[in-house]
Amino acid sequence: MTRVLIVGGGISGLATAWFLRRRGVEVALLEAEREPGGTISTVSRDGFLVDTGPTSALYRGGALGELIAGLGLQAEVVEADARAPRYVVKGDALVPLPSGPLSFLATPLFSARAKLRLLAEPFHTRARHEESVAQFVSRRLGREFLDWVVDPFVSGVYAGDPARLSVRAAFPRLHALEAEYGSLFLGALARALRGRAGGAQPRGRLISFRRGMQTLARAVASALGSAVRLDTPVTALERAGDEWRAHTARGEYRAACLILAVPAYRAAELLAPIAPALAEALAAVSYPPVASVALGFERAQVRHPLDGFGALLPRQLQRATLGVIFSSGLFPGRAPAGKVLLTAFIGGARNPAIRDVPPPALAERVLAELRPLLGVQGEPVYRHVTFWARAIPQYELGHGERLAHIEAAQAQLPGLYLRANWRDGVSLADSVASAASTAVAVADGEKPPAPRT
Repeated sequence: MTRVLIVGGGISGLATAWFLRRRGVEVALLEAEREPGGTISTVSRDGFLVDTGPTSALYRGGALGELIAGLGLQAEVVEADARAPRYVVKGDALVPLPSGPLSFLATPLFSARAKLRLLAEPFHTRARHEESVAQFVSRRLGREFLDWVVDPFVSGVYAGDPARLSVRAAFPRLHALEAEYGSLFLGALARALRGRAGGAQPRGRLISFRRGMQTLARAVASALGSAVRLDTPVTALERAGDEWRAHTARGEYRAACLILAVPAYRAAELLAPIAPALAEALAAVSYPPVASVALGFERAQVRHPLDGFGALLPRQLQRATLGVIFSSGLFPGRAPAGKVLLTAFIGGARNPAIRDVPPPALAERVLAELRPLLGVQGEPVYRHVTFWARAIPQYELGHGERLAHIEAAQAQLPGLYLRANWRDGVSLADSVASAASTAVAVADGEKPPAPRT
C-alpha cells in the first residue's frame, strides 16, 4: 500500500507525482503505455525529429519553470524567435498576423470597415449569458476578426469549432477582461498600466527541448525511478473501506488517495461501476480526432522562406488542413542539413470524418493543400503520420456546469482527485500548474482544487 496512487503517465500524472515527491509524499504511478508522456511523443528517424503531439510550450516561469529547473533541464531548452511571424492563409497567400498598430492598419486580412469597427469595441455591453467563442468575438470585434484570426487560432489550439466552444471555459482571459472592465481593449490597457499579467493574449516564451518535447516527460519519469510502472494498464478500480484499489495484470495496488490523471473518457470507464453519475458527466467531454502529418523535403523543394512560426488555414478556405508549423525553422535539430521539416494537422471538431481515412491518404491531402501555398515541388523525402482518435478535449458550451457536476459527484468519493487537460486548461503549462496545485492539496490533506470554469 502507498499513500498516493496515480493512474496515468501523461504530463499531468508525471508532474503531479514529481511535485508530491518534492513534498515528501510517497507515490506510485501506473501508465498503460511503454513510454511516458501520453500525447507528448517524439519520433527520431532519418535525421528528422518529429513531435507528434504538442510541438512547443508557452513558458512563463511558474510551475513549469520549477519543474524544468528541478530536473536540471535548463540547458536542454530551446526558444523560438519571438519576432518570427505567424501567418494566416487568405486566398492563396500567406499573410502575417499584425504585430502592432501600424501593421494592423496595413494588413490585407481585414477590410477598412472591419478595422474601423474595432474602434467601437469599448462601447459594447457585457453579455448576460454564456456565449460561444464565435458569439463573443462577433459581438465585440466583428465577423471578419472571427473569420480570419480567431477561427484559425481556435483550430490551432483546440482543433475546435468556435461556435461550440465556451469563451468563459476555453479563453478565460478574454472573458475576464469583459467581465471586469467591460472592454477587451480597456481591460488590456488597464492591466498593462498596473503591471499585471493576464491580458487578452498570453505572454511568455515559446520553448521546446533539443531532443523534442518528450524530453520533459522522460526526465520526470527518470527522476521518479521505480515509482513509475510503465506498461501497466489498470483494468478496474475498487473502493474498499478507506482505501482505493487498482487492479492490473501485474497485481493489485492499494492507496489512501487515488489521482486519475487520464482523459475524461478513460476516467469515465474506470469509475462507471463505482459512480455512474460521475462517469456520465466525464463521458460527455468531447475529444475530436486529429492527425499529425510530418513532411520532410530538400530545402530546394520548398519555395517559401519558412521564416515564421507557421500558417493557419481558416475555415473560409474550405480546406481540410488546420495549419502547418515550420518545425525546422522554429527550433534547431528538427531536420538534417539541407532539408526542412513541416508539421501539419488535419481533422478536429469540424472534420471528424478523418477517422475513416487511411494515414497515407491524409498525408496526400495535406500535401496537395500545401503545395500551392508554400511552393512545394516533388515528393517528400520523409513522411510520418500520427493519428490521434481522441485528441484535444473540447471546452464546449456548458463546460463550467459539467465541471460543477463532476466536482459535486467527486466529493462523495473521499481520496479521489481528477487531473488532466480536460479541466484547468489544455496547454502543457496549464497541466503542470494544475499538477502543482493538486500536489499541495494532497500533501496538506485538503479537498481537490476546484476546476477552472
